[in-house]
Amino acid sequence: MASKNTYCDCIDTIKPVRDTLDVINGKWKLPIIISIRVGNERFTDIQESIPGITPKVLAKELKDLEQHKLIRRTIIAEYPIKISYTIEPYADTLTPIIYALKDWGLNHRKVVTERV
Repeated sequence: MASKNTYCDCIDTIKPVRDTLDVINGKWKLPIIISIRVGNERFTDIQESIPGITPKVLAKELKDLEQHKLIRRTIIAEYPIKISYTIEPYADTLTPIIYALKDWGLNHRKVVTERV
C-alpha cells in the first residue's frame, strides 16, 4: 500500500502537469507558437507554415493562445485592416519545454527505429 506522502507527491506532480497540458495540449498549439516565434505574424503566413492546419482550427487555437497570454493579437488600422500575431514575453517560459520536447522526440525516434 502506498504511503500518504507518496500519494501527495504524485498528486502534487500530476496537477501542475495536467494544467500545463491543458494549455499546450493538442496537435497545433506548439507549432503555432513556434511559427509566430520564427517571424510569421500574419494569419496566412502562420497557416502556410503549418502543413495540414485549417483556417477554422487556426483561428480557434490562436484565440486559446491569446486567452492564455502566450500570444498577442494586434489590429493595425489601415486599409485593408491587418491583424498581426506576436509572442508575449510569458511565452518565453515555454522555450525550454519546447527544446526538451524536441530533444526527447529526436531521441525517441532513434530508439524506436533502432534495429535490435
